Amino acid sequence: MSGPIRVGVIGAGAIAQVAHLPALSRMDEFDIVAICDNDLSKARSLAARLEVAESYDDIEDLLAHTRPDAVVVCTPNHLHEAHVKTALSAGAHVLCERPLGISVAGVQDLIAAQQRADRAVLVGMHHRFRSDVQAIKQFIDGGELGTVHAIRCGWYTFKPPRQALGWRGHMAQAGGGAMLDLGIGLIDLSLWLLDWPRPLHVSASFGPADRNTDSVESSACAVISCDGGAAVVVDVSWRYVGESERYWFEVMGAAGSGRIAPLAVFKELNGSPVNVTPTGASEGKSAYSAAYAAQWAHFGAMIRGEVDRADLTEQLAVHRVMEGVYRAAAAGQPITFEHSGWGSSD
Repeated sequence: MSGPIRVGVIGAGAIAQVAHLPALSRMDEFDIVAICDNDLSKARSLAARLEVAESYDDIEDLLAHTRPDAVVVCTPNHLHEAHVKTALSAGAHVLCERPLGISVAGVQDLIAAQQRADRAVLVGMHHRFRSDVQAIKQFIDGGELGTVHAIRCGWYTFKPPRQALGWRGHMAQAGGGAMLDLGIGLIDLSLWLLDWPRPLHVSASFGPADRNTDSVESSACAVISCDGGAAVVVDVSWRYVGESERYWFEVMGAAGSGRIAPLAVFKELNGSPVNVTPTGASEGKSAYSAAYAAQWAHFGAMIRGEVDRADLTEQLAVHRVMEGVYRAAAAGQPITFEHSGWGSSD
């Protein structure tokens, strides 16, 4: 492909405005050709501010009139499946914000759609592209931390009460609450760094939701035990009343440990823990925006055939784990995973 990759933006909400559009605007290899949102005035205002020529309130109009090479899907969770399928049918490559779907069956359908269309699809797991995460991955892949036996991670934010959450407060539209919103990226990152071990069983406990049967959890904790002995602990909350947002991710191995935000790596040398943190591997406050730029650079390389396309069966595994987390929380006891067809889209 010669010239810039022409991108249509589907959904003009916060994630598009804070993460994707700033990254795209700074990258010469991409050209934003149109913005679409069901609120046409929002799409027009944002397009005017960024000097984007076209704005629409319907994805099919955007695809028909501008024929983008790729789209980024930033719409509410329950619309991801339909919007990704529509874009693929029009011949566009797709970067979809997480989650790819709100059910295992939905993800399976999208894998089939991607295979029929023969286009690249990347799910927005931007944490993989953080430079501090990449540094820790190098230590793990090189065996320098020994066998990894545990990952402890969490994310605490403060969101308004359910009444002010909009679509995120409704199970039918969001597919889940704090665990799906905050936890899916942590689970993806954990399994990716562990090189996709088979989860064996999971236990989970969810924090309060209101009595509405369509409500979602505001906090959650899950323990995922994997083949080979590794355990992943994920702790998330939307209702953290504290000094500031908290995010942590720590990997523990037999010979060392690593954590991000900020990056720190320790190894056991001569019977003592020694700080071996590489310099220049963490951007501090810019880690968030840099990860989105790196993600877009990788997506561009996928489209041009310079790197392999993403393996969407990884996302199928993530969603099967997430489904298990919700089943365990509902049952109030651990559940065991069935692995028939685990690594396939069948």
